Amino acid sequence: MNDLVNYLNGLVWSPALIYLCLGVGLYFTLRGRFLQIRHFREMARLIFAGRTDSHGITSFQALTMTLAGRVGTGNIAGVATAITFGGPGAVFWMWMVAFLGASSAFIESTLGQVYKEEVRGQHRGGPAFYIEKGLGMKWYAVTFAIVTIFACGLLLPGVQANSIGSGLQNAMDIHPNTTAAVLAIMLGMIIFGGIKRIASFTEVVVPFMALGYIIVACVIVMLHIEQLPEVIALIFKSAFGLEAGFGAILGQAIMWGVKRGVYSNEAGQGTGPHASSAAAVSHPAKQGLVQGFSVYIDTLFVCSATAFMLLITGQYNVQGADGEALFTGIAGVAAGPGYVQNAMENIMPGFGSYFVAIALFFFAFTTILAYYYIAETNIAYLTRKVDRPWLAPLLKFGIIAATVYGTVKTADLAWGLGDLGVGLMAWLNIGAILLMHKVAYTCLKDYEAQKKLGLDPVFDPEKLGIKNADFWTGKQPVSEPATADAPLAGAQPESAR
Repeated sequence: MNDLVNYLNGLVWSPALIYLCLGVGLYFTLRGRFLQIRHFREMARLIFAGRTDSHGITSFQALTMTLAGRVGTGNIAGVATAITFGGPGAVFWMWMVAFLGASSAFIESTLGQVYKEEVRGQHRGGPAFYIEKGLGMKWYAVTFAIVTIFACGLLLPGVQANSIGSGLQNAMDIHPNTTAAVLAIMLGMIIFGGIKRIASFTEVVVPFMALGYIIVACVIVMLHIEQLPEVIALIFKSAFGLEAGFGAILGQAIMWGVKRGVYSNEAGQGTGPHASSAAAVSHPAKQGLVQGFSVYIDTLFVCSATAFMLLITGQYNVQGADGEALFTGIAGVAAGPGYVQNAMENIMPGFGSYFVAIALFFFAFTTILAYYYIAETNIAYLTRKVDRPWLAPLLKFGIIAATVYGTVKTADLAWGLGDLGVGLMAWLNIGAILLMHKVAYTCLKDYEAQKKLGLDPVFDPEKLGIKNADFWTGKQPVSEPATADAPLAGAQPESAR
């Protein structure tokens, strides 16, 4: 099984995808005149400026749901893996993916808002919706939906669950079987409560866990502040093959930095638009800008905190493509959360390992919740015209089973399956946003024009010549009665009020 997964990953994660991720991000950055810098203050302001209705959620809740998917095991175990196989230079390429990816995140989340629908009393959107309505290619949309259901419902949860199991076993000697049972119970209690319960959980847990982790990491960095300039220099030198010993793995640094960067911040992968489309906003560009900011939080803050801890303490290994050890700072520990636990334990004995295990639990658990919502949204897309009520419960039990399976299986297989799912989604979504990016920039231009007039921007797709944005024009067909998870209260899209 491992050999098959590795072979498929070799095809999906070919150099073509690596350069496509970087190239598309660079193109969008230039096309948007560095919107991720120009609108930085606006991004931060909009996070708390949203409102909700009975059909949707606030911008902040949408942000935390997106961050729940982005801030996960990739921020801890993923960074450790990137450094092991790509050297310290992989961190630089993770930063590059984050900076360039902020523009990609803006594009996909703006498109998600433009072409969202109200399905059985809930705001729904994502790549499947905008591919069908914006490109008119239903087969393409259905393909993305099916791939995403399998990736987020069956493949990716195992990566998160495996890291939870490993972290708790390393720190507290809790058997993975016990962890699997607890995860199954907690996951079931939340996902059977619907999107509102998921949003309520993540808006409390995500800010707390991310801020707490960053504060502890900053304390460790401050205790070794004299080493920070040397570590930053090591990252930059290694990123361009200028550091003795790591020059031979320059290609590996780029590949692993981009791969783990995309896995961590998910910009361009197509996951972010699902939660962002549920936000009740007056203009699509608002949520696009908020989601661009989320990439910064994920990679530039959380991933950097992990990287600095590992490199400052020396608790990491680096190996070449042939498996040869190029640097050994922590013998007998596999690449993953064990690196970070050892790094923290060395600085904070009796506390560090436990803290990482707890942080990893919340990081990864909220990510599994986000995966469920993404998979459920794609089921809603496939069944929005012909109801199949049995599919949602089937997904719930499927993701619980995948979580239990991933907790007790080997890390290599879990990561391999996760990478496969991420890669397939990235190929499909990047192709779509390349074909549709002009719509997003039309929205941005309209948003900027209204802001210059001192207005709170309101979206009018007909005025902008954007077709099939039925949610905003009030032309969307009346949906079927809402489920118990989302009772209707007669609210209308903001553009219609």
